[in-house]
Amino acid sequence: MMKTKFDVIVAGCGVAGLSSAVAAAEAGADVAVLERAPREERGGQSRFTEAYLRMKSHTEVTDDFETHLAENGAGYVDPDLIAEAGRPRESWPPLVRPLSIADPDLIDRFASSVPETVAWMQGFGVRFDFLPTQFLTKSQPRLLPVGGGLALVEALAARAEKLGVTFCYETTAAGLLLDEQGSVTGLVAVKRGNQHLPMHGQVVLACGGFEGSAEMMTRYVGPRSVYLRPICKGGYYNRGEGIQMALDAGAAPCGDFGSYHAEPIDPRSGVSEPSVFIFPYGILVNQQGLRFTDEAPGTVDAWYERITRRIYEQTQGIAYTVLDARHTRIPNYRLGIRTDKAPLVSDSIAGLAKLIGVPAQSLERTVAEYNAACVDGTFKPLELDGLATRGLAPAKSNWALPINEGPFHAYPIISANVFTFGGLKIDSGARVLNRDGDPIPGLFAAGEIVGMYYGNYTGATSVLKGMVFGRLSGAAAAGCKSAGTMAGT
Repeated sequence: MMKTKFDVIVAGCGVAGLSSAVAAAEAGADVAVLERAPREERGGQSRFTEAYLRMKSHTEVTDDFETHLAENGAGYVDPDLIAEAGRPRESWPPLVRPLSIADPDLIDRFASSVPETVAWMQGFGVRFDFLPTQFLTKSQPRLLPVGGGLALVEALAARAEKLGVTFCYETTAAGLLLDEQGSVTGLVAVKRGNQHLPMHGQVVLACGGFEGSAEMMTRYVGPRSVYLRPICKGGYYNRGEGIQMALDAGAAPCGDFGSYHAEPIDPRSGVSEPSVFIFPYGILVNQQGLRFTDEAPGTVDAWYERITRRIYEQTQGIAYTVLDARHTRIPNYRLGIRTDKAPLVSDSIAGLAKLIGVPAQSLERTVAEYNAACVDGTFKPLELDGLATRGLAPAKSNWALPINEGPFHAYPIISANVFTFGGLKIDSGARVLNRDGDPIPGLFAAGEIVGMYYGNYTGATSVLKGMVFGRLSGAAAAGCKSAGTMAGT
């Protein structure tokens, strides 16, 4: 008979959920982790990510960390309300407390907690280093765990197992249990075979977004979301139940529900994250054989998401990067190509058009117009070189060399859905807030389920968000045996 009463129940077994479970167990709590996947697939998307961390050293986040989060932490909100949110939380008026923005104190808590969280993980064997990334040009450094997200999952899971955490595999959180006062007292777990089981304890929701739910993607992102797919197979496990059950219990929504983190991938590939970041050195064309965006407005790490969103806007959400032979002479160019599928190759532009299925005359005309707009200058592939087209719309701002040296290469590109932006509003202690901005007793959240991003993703912060608020939520839930004992640590 499965045990049903714990101090803390964590829904989700990625970096956020495991961080929460370990922190709660280290605080002395009896902890259960629910994982939809079998044991051999545990970890969700965390298992597949390289886990880039936006840090300039092992103890410092990047200089723009808080600024970038704040600039992309809301939509168009009344400026008076934004100003109010900059005051101490206890003085916020009722309109501000549940406001769908990334609160300044939440961003501050996030940034200030990163160094101690990294050190905490180092304490049980995780190593971090500045390793090569897929970005040939970048504006910010990225610290990585050696072994990527899988190393984080395995280290955290091993620590949790050593501390006696109970793992319930092939088990999904399906609904929250509430008492008459609206406090969360547990959840309903659904085991394989549609076995429903009430479980009691403080609840931490760390079960991801809704990129694996066709219904929620269509409802929030729109019917064209059929042209998106999760970045890796682990994303299909994220079906949005955690968000929905919390909203049903009165939680305040936060984050951009109509958006997601976009990454350019090769749709032919089934490997995890088959990204194609080589497009700044060629041109992007749609199914009509036409250019539609500036392929190189800045460093690829800072601009790929915005460019990928333009790809998603094209017919059937697909485009093709067209390159000539010069790109193969760029130092380490293969770092920018993670697909396991070979490029489509032809000795002529017309032949390449046939391979990618676009009108040959249109592609030939597009390439000819682009080539005519290229000017003499010094090509510097590993830095912004300002080698731009002239008299071309849309312009290309950097690395604008003619496409005239065969053989010619092409890769199809679609937008992957790395994770969805819409989720729950929490305070700096990882407590889920209701629609009046008050904490829902017994309910915490961490990771992707926490709504924080709007518009343009602050790169290399999602895994950090899972680590930081996972640790905070677990410690808070372990110390919160009754309503009112937790004070937004």
